Amino acid sequence: MESSRQPRILVVDDDAGIRDLLRDYLVKQGMEVETARDGREMDERLPGFEPDLLVMDLMMPGEDGLALTRRVKAERDVPVIMLSARGEDIDRIVGLEVGADDYLAKPFNPRELLARIRAVLRRNSTPAKADEADDPEQYRFGPFSLDLAAQRLLREGEEITITHAEFALLKIFSEHPNRALSRDQIMDWLKGFERDPFDRSIDVRVTRLRRKIEDDPANPVYIRTVWGQGYLFAPKGKVA
Repeated sequence: MESSRQPRILVVDDDAGIRDLLRDYLVKQGMEVETARDGREMDERLPGFEPDLLVMDLMMPGEDGLALTRRVKAERDVPVIMLSARGEDIDRIVGLEVGADDYLAKPFNPRELLARIRAVLRRNSTPAKADEADDPEQYRFGPFSLDLAAQRLLREGEEITITHAEFALLKIFSEHPNRALSRDQIMDWLKGFERDPFDRSIDVRVTRLRRKIEDDPANPVYIRTVWGQGYLFAPKGKVA
């Protein structure tokens, strides 16, 4: 997202009242907003609008929010905040598993949604420093290279698709190698990624990361579980 223009938000919800409320509120907060009532309208809006973030309702007739999020994430690199009237733990877990970057239960205060939108957009924004264009900061482990400036993960030069949530977690691990990190510590460092003390969201992201960087996710060498403590990131595949 270019810093010189307003953030573009696409709200996908079958409730006309919610769509109108969020459009009016977010526009007053300096954002450009388009709305869609279902997947068909979402597909019509996406190409021309090119949103910086989607606010996606979970329960919709036809193609639901989970299916739409999975499809959007497979086609483009755009963060998604998922909304659900049920707010149950299993909904959050499944939403995160399909790639949602944050999750908010209905009913919610529009100010909280605004705060979460801004937090996700900040994590997604990577303003380049003058010297980063020529020499981007990178963190290497095993055959992988984590480009901190461009928010990319490479394996021997080949880019691996990684969500903003997964990047944020991997960055925290790279900044604190070879030490056990509790879920509470990780939650604090994520700086609002999950505003509720929802430990399973960390477990879900770790599972997704292991699938992408471990040769055998069931027997990980990079992101290890330390029973009773949390997780330990071993960049050399062993504890230093």
